[in-house]
Amino acid sequence: MPHFHLNESPPDFDVVYEVVKTLVSSRDAERTLDKSLRYLSYALGWRSAFIAVTEPDGHLCSLCSTGLSEGWRDRARFLSGEGIVGRLHSSDAAVVVPELNEEPLFADDIGAVGGSEGEHVALLGTPIRHEGRPLGVLVAFCENPDGKRTFGDDLQLMKIVAAPMAQALLLHRDEKAMHDGAEPVRRPRKETIRAYQLDNTIGASAAMQQVFAQVHQVAPARTTVLLRGESGTGKELIARSICRLSPRKEQPFIAVNCAALTETLLESELFGHEKGAFTGAQSQRKGRFELAHGGTLFLDEIGDISSSFQAKLLRVLQEREFERVGGATPVRVDVRLIVATNRNLERMVRDGEFRADLYYRINVVSIFLPPLRERREDIPAMAQYFLDRFNRDNGRLLRFSDEALRVLSNCYWPGNVRELENCVERTATMTHHDIIDRLSFLCEIDQCLTKALHHIEREDAVRPGPSSNLVASEAPNALASGHAADLNGGRFDVPGGDGRPEGERERLVWAMERCGWVQAKAARLLCITPRQIGYALRKHEIEVRRF
Repeated sequence: MPHFHLNESPPDFDVVYEVVKTLVSSRDAERTLDKSLRYLSYALGWRSAFIAVTEPDGHLCSLCSTGLSEGWRDRARFLSGEGIVGRLHSSDAAVVVPELNEEPLFADDIGAVGGSEGEHVALLGTPIRHEGRPLGVLVAFCENPDGKRTFGDDLQLMKIVAAPMAQALLLHRDEKAMHDGAEPVRRPRKETIRAYQLDNTIGASAAMQQVFAQVHQVAPARTTVLLRGESGTGKELIARSICRLSPRKEQPFIAVNCAALTETLLESELFGHEKGAFTGAQSQRKGRFELAHGGTLFLDEIGDISSSFQAKLLRVLQEREFERVGGATPVRVDVRLIVATNRNLERMVRDGEFRADLYYRINVVSIFLPPLRERREDIPAMAQYFLDRFNRDNGRLLRFSDEALRVLSNCYWPGNVRELENCVERTATMTHHDIIDRLSFLCEIDQCLTKALHHIEREDAVRPGPSSNLVASEAPNALASGHAADLNGGRFDVPGGDGRPEGERERLVWAMERCGWVQAKAARLLCITPRQIGYALRKHEIEVRRF
């Protein structure tokens, strides 16, 4: 009999991070869903899996799959409410069937889902829903040798990734409607153009066009948005753009930097206080939540708030009400929340630094802002914008040479747009000529402080720690071997001679550096799982740094 699960257990947040990042990497929703499904199947060791979506006639049809026979995939068609898949679609809970032969639809064709005759295979599934409306289902088939596994971790992870998958399915439905010549379901026709623009934001690159498209899609809704990205990538600008494109554009937009305030000050700043609540509170004061009533509240650096304040914030997000500091009367608010962070929240949840329930609450729609080095084609236009502003403010007529723009385009920019802005202003201020050329930049004469700082940080990140070798049985084979798979699935030899990493710790550092310190990518490079590389990094005391 199927068992419906409502309990939660700690998921693998490295896997969640990789899936979410894949889902928002392209507007081709069918492709990103397929890639995400294949990655989940690989990372969690599933035999096979599929995502089925609701068709206009009410049936569920397979959109993408992995590990299934072609014939079974082509005839996979389910009616909502009938059979385990149909009932899963109508339910709001995850389900597990410990023995697949209990389900008539699969019992006679177990080979089609990756099993063999006499083998114990379990079915796991979760509905994919948006605002209570069913959009489809995520189903996986797993080995269950003794028939006693509960698959709690897998089920919880499936429930987590179902939320961003719902957003991808909405995008797929809109794209399909446009292709068929029908009006898109969730946004006006004027927003379906391919070239997206946002006020005060430059981004002609494919990476930023993807961000702009997501902004246009989420802006009309009340949905909470989580902006991810390195420091200096323009998260507040994007938050303001979401507000300007939303029905709340005429209402207040209130921004708060959570990292700039202590816990006590942050509580008073967000919730307000009553007269006499503490020394110096001479009158009642409204907090930012009240001031943003009917509008948008932007909480920057959400990953820096304390654990105790996380609990208070969670209650506000759940109940839409709070009490002022020193007060007892509930205050109800209607606020559209946008939060931002440059930290890895998934890792923080895993390490107990960030509440899992708050993570689920704010991670409804994630938008990743790419670092400047991943959208270099935007650099010349951005640099020119900053130079034009400098000229206007200072009465100058400076311009860039082509060589100067090439220098800027080739820089690493660990500080992203903010660093580019400072570089242009500094160079324009110090130049004695009307043309800024290659030699005008400090980095060309080895005086760039950011370059020096970046070098120091990288040295610190790979500095050898106390010796602690993995036991032979625990060491991933790929760390001890001289081969690893590249990101395209091919093979290559680790450079020989003096350039060849010796030992497991050095090979880990080599892989992490090659992959920009992204654990999931480094794991693929070394042919191991994200869990294995996470364990190996902790075992060797390698500190993961973000640049």
